[in-house]
Amino acid sequence: MDVGTNKKAFQINLDAKKYGTFAEIGAGQEVARWFFRAGGAAGTVAKSISAYDMAVSDAVYGKSGRYVSMDRLQAMLDLEFNLNLERLHEDRGHSNAFFAFADTVTARSYRGGNECHGWMGVKFQAQPGDEPSQIVLHVRMLDVEAALQQEALGIVGVNLLHAAFFQHHEPELLVESLLDRLTTGRVEIDMIELKGIEFRSVDNRLMALKLVQVGLSGAAMFGPDRAVLQPSEVLRKKAILVERGSFRPPTVVNIDMLESAREKFDANPDGDGRDVLMLTELTMANLLAGGGEVDRRDFLARADLLAACGMTVLISDYVEYHRLAAYLAWRTDGRIGMVMGVPSLIDLFNEKSHAQLPGGILESFGRLFKNDLKLFVYPMLRDGVVTTVDNLAVDDDLQPLYDYLARRGSFIGLDNYKPDYLPILSRDVLRRIAAGDPTWESMVPEEVGAVIKKRGFFGYQRVDDRD
Repeated sequence: MDVGTNKKAFQINLDAKKYGTFAEIGAGQEVARWFFRAGGAAGTVAKSISAYDMAVSDAVYGKSGRYVSMDRLQAMLDLEFNLNLERLHEDRGHSNAFFAFADTVTARSYRGGNECHGWMGVKFQAQPGDEPSQIVLHVRMLDVEAALQQEALGIVGVNLLHAAFFQHHEPELLVESLLDRLTTGRVEIDMIELKGIEFRSVDNRLMALKLVQVGLSGAAMFGPDRAVLQPSEVLRKKAILVERGSFRPPTVVNIDMLESAREKFDANPDGDGRDVLMLTELTMANLLAGGGEVDRRDFLARADLLAACGMTVLISDYVEYHRLAAYLAWRTDGRIGMVMGVPSLIDLFNEKSHAQLPGGILESFGRLFKNDLKLFVYPMLRDGVVTTVDNLAVDDDLQPLYDYLARRGSFIGLDNYKPDYLPILSRDVLRRIAAGDPTWESMVPEEVGAVIKKRGFFGYQRVDDRD
């Protein structure tokens, strides 16, 4: 339930157990201010500090390559929490659960044009004497005025503290409550990480999914080690290859698509030597395809199988390719390539798919290709005929547009594919797994097959489980 921000701060102030520190860098004492204004702050606030000057910040928390970063935030949380234990445990440790709240933020400057974002977190004891737990998030302020950004930051901070103290046992509700008294037009939270004793059973990939589900972010990301990632930091200055799919399960075709595209990508004479990041993307539309709710077990199965392939996963709410392209282009100035099969390219030339834009398909393609983005297209086998970008025919009215884009080099045909893989389809693999037909194993990477058999994914029955 959405409770007013002032009431949340007052509720925390009235809780005699909660006692700790507020440390804020960059945008002022926006969170601490709510607690002083609500009344009763003497029962909650042990110390409030704003190390605004870089030299002062370095003297307190140590030097940092970037002041608005997760590393700086972690240094703040660790130091302030440990100081509370050292200074207060003897007198208060039996009755107080200590916490340290910190944020390091850059809001809109008076010149304007800067990135308005920050890192925020709380390290806390759920009960006196407990081992600490921690919540860290990355927030982006979307208001155009600095005062409104600061107000939104303060509200998010109060929501975070209230959720940590009173909803840590319901992590999904915790995530939803971060948006209380705000709208998705004011803030974006594209990364959240919960760890520590209170969150020992939490899978942060589900928390990343939740951010996109509730609209706190258009995209979230996690690595093959299951760790959630902050997309802007991962994408920054990278060349990017992204393949959209259901990956249910990942097949040898999915991997060959990426590897074939990577070979072409590296051979491009326009390459600038940047590191290439290969992404596998799951859209919310795909995850919701089975009904109105995401099947969390199915989602985690796909995530685990992509992790077995060493893949970084992007979850996005960008059904339209041009929106995904805009998201990536805003976060990197490197080359961007999208990897797809011929069926996806055919769908892209369906005018109904672009009806939401005033300029229809022309506006959509203008947005998609404006940064010299390339589509790396894998052939399709149908009725014994191989269709490639070179022999694909679209509707007569759109064929001139297709031919123009092909001539300008927007499509890169993947002629370095493995012909034996073309007949393989994910839905056929799923059918064979459920039917106990062992031929499915040759259709997926070895590491994927091993995980499916070990975990019993997609209806696979181990030999000792069968009648």
